[in-house]
Amino acid sequence: MDVIKQLSLIGIVPVIALDDAKDASPLAGALCRGGLPCAEITFRTAAAEESIRIMHRDYPDMIIGAGTVLTPEQADKAINAGASFIVSPGLNPDVVKHCLANGYPVVPGIATPTEIELAMSLGLDTVKFFPAEAAGGIAMIKAMSAPYGKIKFMPTGGIGKDNLNDYLSFGKVFCCGGSWMAAKNLINAGKFDEIEKITRDAVSAMLDLKLHHVGINADGEDAKSAAEFFSTILGVETRDAGISVWSGDKVEVMIEPIKGARGHIALSTNYVDRAAYHLERRGMKFDLSTAKYDAAGNMTFVYAENEILGFAIHLLKKS
Repeated sequence: MDVIKQLSLIGIVPVIALDDAKDASPLAGALCRGGLPCAEITFRTAAAEESIRIMHRDYPDMIIGAGTVLTPEQADKAINAGASFIVSPGLNPDVVKHCLANGYPVVPGIATPTEIELAMSLGLDTVKFFPAEAAGGIAMIKAMSAPYGKIKFMPTGGIGKDNLNDYLSFGKVFCCGGSWMAAKNLINAGKFDEIEKITRDAVSAMLDLKLHHVGINADGEDAKSAAEFFSTILGVETRDAGISVWSGDKVEVMIEPIKGARGHIALSTNYVDRAAYHLERRGMKFDLSTAKYDAAGNMTFVYAENEILGFAIHLLKKS
């Protein structure tokens, strides 16, 4: 899987300026345990190169990017230290050409249509939108991206938990950069447990996993009578859906069971593919042969391979 696809599934890239390389390993551990196995370490400090080297050594599966890369020499140092991709605040053709010539994935910063066209002329289809909020936010991305169907954006700058999904819900945004989960004062104070918690909260805010409905396996008239029972006690309507009978929208009684010895549990989420990625990191497995997609190619439904007490589990995109 290429780096851009991995970042898209992770969804959030912590953007970090480290003053001391001694903090690199505990910070990487906190981010990974919190659910974000990636980071963009900016070359704003002298500790950047060594921090990347330490993170890559101690967490080799982590996707580490180098940010604020302003010269080809910095790009080389970052990749040699273990970085997987290069990010710059603006679009310097010399840096981009050097990265492409050497096979380095590169995401340069842009803020105007002219810069998008320059990126395209260099052969790129992914760019950083920076500084995102100050440059017009998601409204600017939507307006500016309309003529450029193949360009994907990584907005960074002013993004936090409260506006994260405003960006990620737009199909041309493949991930967001943010610094709120690893603030400098927390790093300098060694509060890595707090960083882990904030990171976990960021992932939860992004996915917004919720119990959507419960399916119960039954047969024929048993299904109808069971659904009517739930409808009576819940005060909702009963609806025949052919293979099942619904009590409102929270209980589905299956006439023709599909998966699960006893039934199924449906979890809704903002992003099915991202949720599947993050849940697999927590021990679940998904059967991609059951996946469904919308017209734009976004995954909208998938069953897990796991069963819990005879109940299958599936994800579905929030409507």
